[in-house]
Amino acid sequence: QVQLVESGGGSVQAGGSLRLSCVASRDNDRRYCMGWFRQAPGKEREGVAMIESDGSTVYADSVKGRFTISKGNAKDSLYLQMNSLKPEDTAMYFCTSDWCGGGLRSTWYRYWGQGTQVTVSS
Repeated sequence: QVQLVESGGGSVQAGGSLRLSCVASRDNDRRYCMGWFRQAPGKEREGVAMIESDGSTVYADSVKGRFTISKGNAKDSLYLQMNSLKPEDTAMYFCTSDWCGGGLRSTWYRYWGQGTQVTVSS
């Protein structure tokens, strides 16, 4: 089973930036899509951004223009650069990896990290 480990979360003020990282185990398939989801208290897990092996990306409307997803070339690593953070971005952020096709639908993906907390204060 693919193992994923996130890091980089923290507490920042509105308008600040954070860079999240995710590292996948060696059995991660290079053809997989990788992405980020988030879940705030009392809310469903929602898709944030996904990237395919060819570099194509998709973003949730709520983060488009502020967040940038990227994937390392030499290793099974994934990043999420988050700029102009808003209090509504506060959530636990999860890394995922699996065959492409699910878009930003959380139920598609089998492999998940443990999450890293992002808190944005006003």
